[in-house]
Amino acid sequence: MGHDYEKSKKKATQIILILAAITIAEVLFALAGKGHIVEGWHVPVALMAGVMIIMSLVKAYLIVYEFMHMKYEMPSFVKSVLVPTLLLTWAIFAFFKEGDYWKMRRGLIDDKNNDREQVDKTNKQEGALFIIKEENQH
Repeated sequence: MGHDYEKSKKKATQIILILAAITIAEVLFALAGKGHIVEGWHVPVALMAGVMIIMSLVKAYLIVYEFMHMKYEMPSFVKSVLVPTLLLTWAIFAFFKEGDYWKMRRGLIDDKNNDREQVDKTNKQEGALFIIKEENQH
């Protein structure tokens, strides 16, 4: 039993060191990407976000599988935990995309209504000038 404890302790220490290294890499990448370490050097926002998300997912994977003992569970239990989590994540992204679409469509409708108001104002002004010109001609 002592051997398993020492082996588990060694594995936990390795995971902690890996998590620490990833966290330090995240912080350094964020600082460098924003130009705080190397003056004038910036990383595109999309690239920075992608790298940060990937590193965060790796950390989450290590924590869940090692410290929450998910790798020791039955495969059906693992799937019953992970599938709803993935579906919830997908739903959140889908709702954000839907919201962006509605915002874009709302902007198009507002633009169309503003254009219509300007055309109505122009027509009323031209109509008034036309009436005044007709009265002056008689």
